[in-house]
Amino acid sequence: QVHLVESGGGWVQAGGSLRLSCAASGRTSSTSGMGWFRRAPGKEREFVAGISWSGVDTHYTQSVKGRFTISRDNAKNTVYLQMNSLKPEDTAVYHCACSKTQYGLGPFDYWGQGTQVTVSS
Repeated sequence: QVHLVESGGGWVQAGGSLRLSCAASGRTSSTSGMGWFRRAPGKEREFVAGISWSGVDTHYTQSVKGRFTISRDNAKNTVYLQMNSLKPEDTAVYHCACSKTQYGLGPFDYWGQGTQVTVSS
């Protein structure tokens, strides 16, 4: 079992930045792909970004390309999501996820509880 804990969410004005962190514990593996998802009120969960176990391959949904950056530190079992130029439509609960595969596109098997990000206009 893998336990994921997100942190770094909060309130920010449009144009601002936040950095989310996801700490993994339990039966973690540095060869696991990781991802970030978000769920806005009244909407379905959406894939935001993913990263391969090596950190070489990254993937982003179109709406965040050029603004968000996913990265990882395998020595710390932590994955990050740097979010710049935030927009009100980025408001959501952000969840990190861990895959049993090495890829950053899943499938994802373990999920964190999420951290709230609120962007005001």
